Order: sequence, then structure tokens, then C-alpha cells
Amino acid sequence: MNHTTSEKQAPDPHSFAQPGQAVVTHLHLNIRVDFDLKKITGQATYSIKATPEASAIIFDTDGLQIKEVKLDEDTPGTFTLGETKPYLGCPLKIILQPGTKTVTIWYETTPQAAALQWLTPAQTGGKKYPFLFTQSQAILARTWLPCQDSPGIRFTYEAQVQVPTQFLALMSAENPRQKNTTGIYNFRQTRPIPSYLMALAVGNLVFKELDDRTGVYAEPEQLEAAYQEFAELPAMVTAAENLYGQYLWDQYDLLLLPPSFPFGGMENPMLTFVTPTIIAGDKSLTSLVAHELAHSWSGNLVTNATWNDFWLNEGFTVYFERRIMEALYGKDYADMLKVLGYADLQQTLQELGPESPDTCLKLNLTDRDPDEGLTEIAYENGNYFLLALEEKFGRPAFDQFIREYFTKNAFRAMDTENFLTFLQQHLFNLPSNSAIVVAPEAWIYRPGLPENKPYLTSLLFEKVKEQAARWQQNPSASVIKTESWSTHEWLYFLHLIEPTLNPTQIQELDRAFDLTNSGNAEILAVWLGFAVQQAYAPAYPALEKFLTTVGRRKFLVPLYKSIKAKDANRASNIYRNARPNYHAVATSTLDKLIG
Repeated sequence: MNHTTSEKQAPDPHSFAQPGQAVVTHLHLNIRVDFDLKKITGQATYSIKATPEASAIIFDTDGLQIKEVKLDEDTPGTFTLGETKPYLGCPLKIILQPGTKTVTIWYETTPQAAALQWLTPAQTGGKKYPFLFTQSQAILARTWLPCQDSPGIRFTYEAQVQVPTQFLALMSAENPRQKNTTGIYNFRQTRPIPSYLMALAVGNLVFKELDDRTGVYAEPEQLEAAYQEFAELPAMVTAAENLYGQYLWDQYDLLLLPPSFPFGGMENPMLTFVTPTIIAGDKSLTSLVAHELAHSWSGNLVTNATWNDFWLNEGFTVYFERRIMEALYGKDYADMLKVLGYADLQQTLQELGPESPDTCLKLNLTDRDPDEGLTEIAYENGNYFLLALEEKFGRPAFDQFIREYFTKNAFRAMDTENFLTFLQQHLFNLPSNSAIVVAPEAWIYRPGLPENKPYLTSLLFEKVKEQAARWQQNPSASVIKTESWSTHEWLYFLHLIEPTLNPTQIQELDRAFDLTNSGNAEILAVWLGFAVQQAYAPAYPALEKFLTTVGRRKFLVPLYKSIKAKDANRASNIYRNARPNYHAVATSTLDKLIG
């Protein structure tokens, strides 16, 4: 495909690789998964492309034990492991010979590998078998396989994975539908992907088809609930294609993970990982699935070149997600999501400080953990910038621009500077509403929000405001009408009443709506935060249960912050008991928070 923007991009500060000298193009992975020792062993054979003057190829590793290296199958290779650096691990430098085509690395992981979450049976839904899943984003792929761990470097892969025979193995590739008797599974990913989209899951898993290109994997105990919750997935895929072009990854399946998964979802190609916290019984939290599906275009197809450009992945994805939800459920529904997102953005701006450089879309994460950039700035401010462009140029022209963006840059990396060039070439040369001024550099390089930002409103939320006003005038549950409320309306109501909430009111709400026992994780997380602030003791058992059974970082961080502000010892005690249930992505944040 044609690529009209410059290929030149800034070096990735989070990778030791030097792709201008030698870069990987294809991976053949052959590994064995050992639950008893909590490690993966095997070999990674990379096809490489090197310049004539290249004397070495450099891989990223973190905690891996490198056993042996060979060049072109049978030539012993010389390698060195460099100095270990915070967040980055250490470089693996392999000396090349003239004409070297492949490099094979024999290695094994350690039980401490940050990407690998080894779950005991008690931590799973079925409570009978252990479970393993990986979380490679942002730079954790290097903890379970040697790789050039930069989002700007793409490669195809095939893999053979051996697991205990009672388990099914899945990857971000073409997947089996059922277990076999050998425990050996073969995978193939024919589209080039970056290392952070390498994914593996092993467990007692079963599959149920939704249609000829979508389905759900889950533990048997959760399969039917997941199948019912995600019944509209085929319609989501069709809606996405109608907006921005053909889905290019063939199959699109969901894997429902155990509760310790640290994110809402992870957009691994062909196999999105999702948290069980979105199983609400009423499909009310499935916008998260729309978000991960949208990543099949934004992120998986066109990828941020470095984690400093993370907003390019997430801003486009949030915008796309809400267009999918609008296509399925109407403008009023999508408007609710926009307003809630803006509220989250405002809270993040307040926490970071309006003048913080971390409120710019383009980040500087050099010498920092790239996970520090995983804030609402990338997601909601990135989306807000795109909404401003839509408002200026009109939806038809902006939709055409996005389709061109995905088509012309498919299977390539994009940094902020090249995006600005593409924007000038393909959108800013079109007629626009001259009354609306959008200065991209102000959104991207300056902290805070520009003054000329779009105004967001929701008709449904205006009705919720009326109910909140009634409540604040007469705090009796009998005066508010909530029968037809969605999750989003409940969340908006709770945020509206939070500033004036008192212990008597929280008791009244709980008596009327039993919020302490809500099965909706989004509502429950907000409610438990209220309980901490108001010292509402009846909710404390539910709070501790939630924190010891849910690993989603979005919920954990604000709750622990609130508990610590009230009682640091209590926060430490809860965390000490709950920490073994959390993924390293969560503990890396919470260890610093709890101290």
C-alpha cells in the first residue's frame, strides 16, 4: 500500500534494538509451558534483515536466561548481555556473520517474569485448574521472549506451544477451537504485528461460536454468561466495517480471562482478552468490547511508533468505539459515553495538574516506565481532539480522512510528527467551517485543553440531572425514577451527588437500591469509593472482597488511594492480602502507591 508520509521516525527510547542496522521480519517460536516450575522454555528463531555493514543484531530482554544462540540453524553464535537498566531490562547483542538470515535463541523465563500471570486454581473461575495468561503491553513482551520490543517494529509469526494435556493453548493468531490429546498446538499469524501484541493464554478453556468469524472462549463455568453478554459482537464487527473499512484479521474472538487481568481488555489480534468485570448480565458494559474491536484498525493496523505517541492508538480507538456504539444504539447513547469520558478527563487533568507536561498528547517518557502514559489524556484528550476535527470539517469529510488514514498506513507505525504531515495533506486541504479553529499543535504539544474545545452534552444525562436535583432537595429514594437507567446513567447520577453526599444519604441509597451488592463492577467500584469517603461500615466486607477478587487497575488505584487517605495501615493490610491476586502491571503501580 502507498505510504504518503515520511518513513523517518524518532528512535524508540524504550528499546535497545537498532532496526536501522538489523531488524526482525518473522518469528518461529517453539516453547513448552511448565505450570509446576512457572516458566516457559524453548527457542525463538527470527528471520532478519540486516544492512551489509551490520555487525550485530540487538534484542530486548528482561530477566530471561539465554542458553544458546545459533546463526542460520547450525552456526554457533556469539552473544553478550549488556547492562540492566530500570524499566528496560538489558540488551542481548548477537554478532552476525555476512549474509546471516536467521538467528535462533534458546532461552527460559523465570517465575518472576512480569508478563506472565500464573494463577492458582483458587484464582480462576472454575477453581479446579491453574491458568496462565500474558500481558505484553507496553514493554513486557521482553520478559517472556527475546524480541525487538518496540511498537514500531512488526513481524509475522508461527508458533508451536506444548502444554499439559488437560489445557487448551491460545495465541494472538489463528486458534484451535478445542483441546487435543497431545497438548501440542500450532499457531500462525500472517499479518505483521509489533511485539506488544504477542499473547498467550493456557487454561481449561472452551469455545462457543457467535457467527462464522466471531466467538467466545472462556472457562466452562463462565462460557454461557460470556456468550449471552457478547451476543451482539457480530453486529459490532459489521458496524465497524461500515464505518472504516474491511476487518483485515479474518477471525475476531474474545477470551474471557480470570479476574486478575489488570485491564478492561487487551486488543491482541484475532483474540481480544477481556475482563470478567464487564459481565453485567444486561450488555450494558459492552462498549469496552467495541473499544477493543476498534483497535483492530487503530493500534493493530496503524500502530503508535513509540509509547510517546500512545495517543495515536487510544485517541482514535475511543473515537471509533463511540461511533460503533452510536451505529448500534443511537446518538443519545454515544453522547452519554462522551460526557462520561470528558468527566474522566477532567479528573485526570486535576490529578496531574493543568500545566503538567503529562497532559500533552505527545509525551516524553524517556527514562520512565511507559505505563505512566496510560492515562485518560491519551484516551479522552486524544478523542476530544478528533471530535474537534470532526466539528471543523464535518463528519463525512472526517470519516473519509479516517478511512484513508487506516488504508494508506495499514500495517505500519505512525508517530505524531508523521501524523501531522498526513493531517495537513489529507484533511487540512479540504473546505471547512472557518468559524471553528483547530490548532493541532495546541492540542498535541501544549498542556491542558485548548479554549476552543467542542461542547459536549447528553439529553439522557439532562434527565438524570433533574433526578439528582430532586434527590438533593429531598434525599429520599422514592423521589427519583431509576427504572430504565443504564449503567451510564447510574454512574452519572452517582458522580453528580458525590459532592454533597453524607452518611445518612448513603445509607438511604443503599437501603433502596442495594448498591453494596451490585453485580455491576463499574457501579460497585464508584459506590465503594463513596463508602470509604463516608466511613460507611456496612460496605467494608464488600470492599475487601472486591479488592481481593478483582485485578483491574482502573478500579484498584482510586480505591486504594481513598483508603490510604483515610487509614494508611488499613490500605497496607488489605493490599498485603490481595497483592498475590494481582498482575505485575497492577502491582508496579500499587507498590509505589501503598509504599
